[in-house]
Amino acid sequence: MTLASSSPVLAAAVRHRLFWPSIALAGLLALNVAFTDGFLGVEMKEGHLYGSLVDIARFGAPLILVALGMTLVIATGGIDLSVGSVVAIAGALACLRISGLPDQNAVGGVLSAVGLALGLAVLLGAWNGVLVAVVGIQPIIATLILMVAGRGLAQLITDGQIITINSVPYKLIGGGYWLTLPFGVLVVAALVALTAFLTRRLALGMFIEAVGGNAEASRLSGIRSRGVLIVVYAFCALCAGVAGLMISSNVSSADGNNAGLWIELDAILAVVIGGTSLSGGRFSLSGTVLGALIIQTLTTTIYSIGVPPETTLLFKALVVTIVCLLQSPAFRRRAFGRRARPAPPPQPDDEGYVGIHADDRSDEGRTVARPEEREDERVGADDHADDRAAETPGARSDGSDGAADPDETRGRAVSGR
Repeated sequence: MTLASSSPVLAAAVRHRLFWPSIALAGLLALNVAFTDGFLGVEMKEGHLYGSLVDIARFGAPLILVALGMTLVIATGGIDLSVGSVVAIAGALACLRISGLPDQNAVGGVLSAVGLALGLAVLLGAWNGVLVAVVGIQPIIATLILMVAGRGLAQLITDGQIITINSVPYKLIGGGYWLTLPFGVLVVAALVALTAFLTRRLALGMFIEAVGGNAEASRLSGIRSRGVLIVVYAFCALCAGVAGLMISSNVSSADGNNAGLWIELDAILAVVIGGTSLSGGRFSLSGTVLGALIIQTLTTTIYSIGVPPETTLLFKALVVTIVCLLQSPAFRRRAFGRRARPAPPPQPDDEGYVGIHADDRSDEGRTVARPEEREDERVGADDHADDRAAETPGARSDGSDGAADPDETRGRAVSGR
């Protein structure tokens, strides 16, 4: 008997989709505590909160946003490989617009640059949605087109150079603080809360899961699956655009070649670790946030324990593989579970019933008769046998053996009787 099977509460907790990701995050934090003194400490400096946990949340904010939009796309049964390019495009366009302002600290000019970048991101996401929903191209192919072309578009915007800006309002998006917290963390919290409201309090989440389960059946039931797909891909690109603003704002520059590089793979990993199936259907926003925090904590752990740079990706892939295996019920059954012994066949009770409650017992459910009932049945069978013998054709009053006369039988056949 395992520990989980001995306690119903613990068994229910183990079966929860967020149990093993939570254990993985706790293990990574414990590993950092062992290698770094004061890792869990948070202190106030100059009116702002500082500490390793605050840094994990701040640097993980762009990944959480990209994974948030990726969750809804995967819930529809699709995939978006172009989010990294959208990150680069949004940051490049915003920085290019701000660099051309007479006063880079003008709030109106910064807001117009942010709006222009996010508007282009939404258009690119809607383009992906049209290719998938209207044209009928496979999602991995449709988004792969923008993944390649978008990276070239970002380099075209920056003219192959790194655009550097010096804007205090723009710096607030990814590197500033507000109410003692990083501003990017507050933006992520607001978007996560808005997404949860739209998908869990309204019918949008049910539509997304229906399209992911069976797009044709959802269309026949009255759901506009094409519109749902376009909205979902546009929202995913919007999240990627906000992430691009955060990344470029944090370093006050735009790099069309390296900004958001391979972030789409980390986002997909975060969604999978969070428990959302790649085949579509049900999704978990809280699981996605937890998965993104795991990946960011893993990155911080790699740097803090001194893993050699050439083995960083291998170490990261190993940890993610272990987390995914622990999350798999089939793997846990084979690795930790015991084969259940076959249950013994049910035995009849004293009254001859097998597995039948006393209130539901009837003669049909009885398999073994009681001894006194067996004797009564034998006596009754003998009486019925005597009655049948008295009714046979052989019991004639003339004393014959009851066999029919051949002549009489032929006569009946000829006469048709």
